[in-house]
Amino acid sequence: MIPHINTRTSGSGSRAALGIHCSLGHAGAWRGVAAALEDQVTLHAYDLPNHGQSGDWDGQGIMHDTATAMALRVLDGIGADPIDIIGHSFGATVALRLAIEHPGRVRSVAMYEPVYFAPAMADDPGFRTRYTADTSDFDAAIDAGDSVAAARAFNRAWAEGPAWDDIPDQTRAYMVDRIHFVRDSGPFLADDSAGLLAPGRFERATMPALLMGGATSRWAAEVNSAIARRLPRVTSHMFDGIGHMGPVTHPDAVAAVWSEFLARG
Repeated sequence: MIPHINTRTSGSGSRAALGIHCSLGHAGAWRGVAAALEDQVTLHAYDLPNHGQSGDWDGQGIMHDTATAMALRVLDGIGADPIDIIGHSFGATVALRLAIEHPGRVRSVAMYEPVYFAPAMADDPGFRTRYTADTSDFDAAIDAGDSVAAARAFNRAWAEGPAWDDIPDQTRAYMVDRIHFVRDSGPFLADDSAGLLAPGRFERATMPALLMGGATSRWAAEVNSAIARRLPRVTSHMFDGIGHMGPVTHPDAVAAVWSEFLARG
């Protein structure tokens, strides 16, 4: 069942676009990017399941399937196929999946550090070993039922902002309440539950694609490279001095690269 979907619309540009945020975020994370491009893009962003004001995943099936179904429902409401899509982290994996499974609906796809680890794991088995070691504290906390410790470990791995104890109480509570979303993402992100790595799947995404990443991110270069090797028409950009949360921490820089990409196609 598709849960209730909350959306936010920003800007008044002639190009309609769909924005998909990262895990433990919400649609408002696109506020800065949308403001920078308000005359070029009308950005429709939605809250993922269990996030913002959208409803919760019911635990049936694969969670990524539900997040993708929600995106398709938002596209139906926009009614502007084909459409430009931008995604960040988990949201970028949904954007990639839309481009592969529904290429006729996607005019272009821009992704900032999609956390689709499966291609990197397929190309280099050592990547899975390194990733598992790097996230062992998160997994141990989840297995122990300690959501606070899991959220702290997740924040340490992915954020480049304030330390956990310096994050406002309300924000920390929001992250703790949703931390199991990260574990629920695993069947797609690491194990390719949708079968996108099957022969001929990536070749369907013939639209222009943009892969962005932050040079200070732990896994961006390897994961982005593995995805880029499979996309037919991809442009890559790495931001110096920026990390995984680039769309939030440096929205003007991300918007400038996305704007240039949009102008080419």
